Amino acid sequence: MPGGEIRALSECGVQAVDLGRVDATRRRLVSSEEAGQLAALFRLLGDPTRARLLYALLEAGELCVCDLAATVAVSEPAVSHALRLLRTAGIVRNRRDGRMMFYRLDDAHVRLLLDVSRAHLHHELAADTLGADH
Repeated sequence: MPGGEIRALSECGVQAVDLGRVDATRRRLVSSEEAGQLAALFRLLGDPTRARLLYALLEAGELCVCDLAATVAVSEPAVSHALRLLRTAGIVRNRRDGRMMFYRLDDAHVRLLLDVSRAHLHHELAADTLGADH
């Protein structure tokens, strides 16, 4: 570059802020509080064991703790702990039937989040595979 200046590819080549667009975007932007809550949700979902538990519930509809532990090959105490975190966050709900505790996804929003996340993952994997072939 002239003058020996090197600019990162992610930086603007020209400093010309579109104030109208910035203002309109800021009005629709999530609040700092909401962004913090979203980040906490993604951290909660970011654990592989919890993710597998959620996908097991997505596939089965409802499972007891012992069936979930057998499905994901994790101890029952670890599954119980993970489910307690997920229940507290409103991601799963439970029901008691005698001495058995059954869990299921809380609502359709959780199902949608899981479905879209997996579709995105498969899309990225397919794009990586296509890129490697060329």
